[in-house]
Amino acid sequence: MEVPLAAASAAFLTGYAVRVLARDHLPRLGVDLCVGVILGAWAVFAADYAVRLRLSGLGPFRFLRTHLLDTVVLLLPLLRPVRMVALYDRVQRRRGNPRLGLYARVMVYSGLSVSLLGFTGALTVYHHEADAPGASILTFGDSVWWTCATLATVGYGDVTPVTPIGRLTAVGLMACGLALLGAVTGSFSSWLIQTFRREDDAPGDGGTEDGTRPPGDSPGA
Repeated sequence: MEVPLAAASAAFLTGYAVRVLARDHLPRLGVDLCVGVILGAWAVFAADYAVRLRLSGLGPFRFLRTHLLDTVVLLLPLLRPVRMVALYDRVQRRRGNPRLGLYARVMVYSGLSVSLLGFTGALTVYHHEADAPGASILTFGDSVWWTCATLATVGYGDVTPVTPIGRLTAVGLMACGLALLGAVTGSFSSWLIQTFRREDDAPGDGGTEDGTRPPGDSPGA
């Protein structure tokens, strides 16, 4: 089901993006078609989730705890590409060590998550803010700019959402931005520490080939 679900995810994102960005130019038939594509893609993900829940033999709550990412993808099918990273990791482990290291996987997860969440958040905010009274987010460009500032936890305040849905989306983007920024910063710091430690323990800096110092050569000597 990986290929059909990936296609359904792309169809979901495309239908939603066309529905929002071309709403002033779409005929009624086009709007209905986009809504049908969105609901159809959602139905595919719901059916897949229900079948896997049934085959797992687990209770609903236990299945949710052990398949948290799948549950998130069910709620937001356009995040399916993030799920593909985990699939790639499992396939590579069956053949040996994964080609992507830990830090590379964190970067890939973070990059995909930021891109997809940012684009979706920008679409959602633009959809609900463009025609709202007193709104400052009037174009999709304004929405993208606001989304970038929110995910980066900068918050310039030049444009802000005024609708309940827009503000709820802002809260979600703030939480995701803090989590992803912390994950990337922590991974980068850990990578730097390990790199410097390997350099300190490398042969030629006063240590032996196995990374230990010769007898009598203490750091305080």
